[in-house]
Amino acid sequence: MPNRLRSRTRRHRPVRKCPVWKCYSQPINRLMKTESSLLTYFALATAVLFWGLSFVATKIALQSFTPFCLIFFRFFAASIFFGMLLWRTGFPPLTGKTLQSLLLLTLMQPGLYFLFETTGLQYTSATKTSLIIATIPIVVLVLSALYLKERLRLLNTLGICFSLVGVALLVFGGDVQEAGGMLLGDMLIFGAVLAASIYMIMTRRLGESLTSLQITGMQIIFGALLFFPAFLWDLPKLHWQAVSSESLIALVVLTIFATIVAFLCYNHALTRIPAAQAAVCINGIPLVTACGAWMMLGETLSLMQLAGGALVLGAVLLANHTPKNNEINISTST
Repeated sequence: MPNRLRSRTRRHRPVRKCPVWKCYSQPINRLMKTESSLLTYFALATAVLFWGLSFVATKIALQSFTPFCLIFFRFFAASIFFGMLLWRTGFPPLTGKTLQSLLLLTLMQPGLYFLFETTGLQYTSATKTSLIIATIPIVVLVLSALYLKERLRLLNTLGICFSLVGVALLVFGGDVQEAGGMLLGDMLIFGAVLAASIYMIMTRRLGESLTSLQITGMQIIFGALLFFPAFLWDLPKLHWQAVSSESLIALVVLTIFATIVAFLCYNHALTRIPAAQAAVCINGIPLVTACGAWMMLGETLSLMQLAGGALVLGAVLLANHTPKNNEINISTST
């Protein structure tokens, strides 16, 4: 009799799971019912860190790789990793609206986002690109209000405004000389902003039926397929004998950290906090890029740029501050 009781106790004992893996193996609408935790903001900061350093790694990698070859290699290698994970955990049902939503999500990001960003950088400056990309929270704010019916607190709105001022000081505070005739490049970068904003909104909606791992995995796999024709067109321009070891290391950094780790971390954050609140942290990317470029590429920062970076960090903290007694529900009520 005691043995039977012990066996029943073992049978009904709950199995402890890693909190990080749990967020990728459950539908997003379940996770949205839980409170935001320190793990959520750590994941968000990790994504911002790796995406910020990705600009430095991309600059190093482009010394040897052509643009579309670099993008394809990055997503092809990552698609192998996510394909193995989905093989073990289960691929999503690719039928009906699910397949349609996944394809549209892939078209927005990585598809149109990387296409517009890469092409736009050929016509406009990197500093202006950073400033335009920093307007993503504003676009997400508008789309969230129209599509998700989300409401922002005053601190969120002030944080977004202050972060834009900080980014402006960061990117224009140094000795920057810009040439004219950059309208085409600016419009292409704005296309990347719109694509990224729609991607953030769609991730929340699609997450009602799929896990974060399924969304991220299929996004990477479809992204590699999407860039494959452009890769074939760009391949004859690539000279393998001129590829340096630094560029290969940069490609590895882009694949593992900026693509796999950062995408997982950011999608995890989107399951726990409102889209506009997560998007404001994207403004920390120019600061990370500036610091990484100073340490690895020898670029320097002026006092005004340092002040702008501090303002960006303060604005991010302000926008993500939620008073316990005066919290307003930002997510859509059902």
